Amino acid sequence: MAWIKQIEYEESEGKLRKIYDRIKGEDNYIDNILKVHSLRPYSLEGHMALYKYVLHNSTNTFPMHFLEAMGTYVSALNNCSYCVDHHFTGMRRLLGNHTKADLIKKALLSDQPEMVFEEKECALFEYAKKLTKDPEKITQQEIKKMKALGFDDGEILEINQVVSYFCYANRTVLGLGVSTKGDILGLSPNDQSEDDSWSHS
Repeated sequence: MAWIKQIEYEESEGKLRKIYDRIKGEDNYIDNILKVHSLRPYSLEGHMALYKYVLHNSTNTFPMHFLEAMGTYVSALNNCSYCVDHHFTGMRRLLGNHTKADLIKKALLSDQPEMVFEEKECALFEYAKKLTKDPEKITQQEIKKMKALGFDDGEILEINQVVSYFCYANRTVLGLGVSTKGDILGLSPNDQSEDDSWSHS
């Protein structure tokens, strides 16, 4: 559901149907955040490419559950309950420890990552918060701090892109009134072995 028209799978045709066939889950299921692009299939294709390559790339350094936690945190900072619900559910499934996952959620939603993460990881969350809320205030000092804690340039880029992706996704959702009505929470393109595999499960 959203404030603008969405084309359902059964009504889709042409380029949109081809993209839907790449991303659909069981019973031709498509997340609302993706269906909201349906009037502009090239926009949907761009969104999915960014999402897959940034968050679900097999060469990422950080574990998938940590990147999902980062996305949950950024979405909470942006007051985007849609993405919080989806990506916390995904993180919880990937982590495989519901008690720990619930503690992480409590820490992130209260803006206290230090409750569950180590100092080194907290520096990444500090960077994520500043990039989300006050990007113009970031200086080279933030980068130097992360490097001093042992993160290399590629890892810093990885976090930068995950945070930036979620800010984009949050604004897509919030700006178009996308809701979780009818959605199945926590699905994602989990086949990381193939870059072109976008199917949700």
